[in-house]
Amino acid sequence: MGRVSKAQAEENRRRVVETASRLFREQGTHVSVADLMKASGLTHGGFYKQFASKEALVDEATAHAFGELTRRRDDGLEQYGGRREDAQRALIDTYLSVEHRDSAADGCPAAALATDMARELGALEARRAYTEGVGDFAEWLATEDQEGVTRLCTMLGALVLARATKGSPLSEEILTTARTALTARS
Repeated sequence: MGRVSKAQAEENRRRVVETASRLFREQGTHVSVADLMKASGLTHGGFYKQFASKEALVDEATAHAFGELTRRRDDGLEQYGGRREDAQRALIDTYLSVEHRDSAADGCPAAALATDMARELGALEARRAYTEGVGDFAEWLATEDQEGVTRLCTMLGALVLARATKGSPLSEEILTTARTALTARS
């Protein structure tokens, strides 16, 4: 088999990072390298040509996931003509929706990776990216009436509980109650 071009190697790396970002949010960072590479459509051996370790991939995938969150948030702000409160309300409505609850792979990395970050003792870069991402998200959510950390904790807690109780009436009640509490004053 011939060598892969530099452009193809970069594309393969991008695909692995994107796949890892989704799988880690959906299943946790314990996903095996073999399963990750299979989901990426690449060989297991190719992993070590791209990454020094799985920890290095966790670092990069975590940063990538928070980058996606920032892009979505910024796109929402642009969609609402810079009207922050309108963009925040739309984000909260989407965040605390059944669709978001049911699609962890494409969802909020703060909620999906919280438990893994608490357990990843060696993933200092991933934890740094996670911490910065959470702080940035909380800052963006702040209003004159509500602190961003309070809003984020309400959103994140509601999402995690709604996912844990999925299939019961309580799950949707959690989403609705939190959404109402966060948007009633704005």
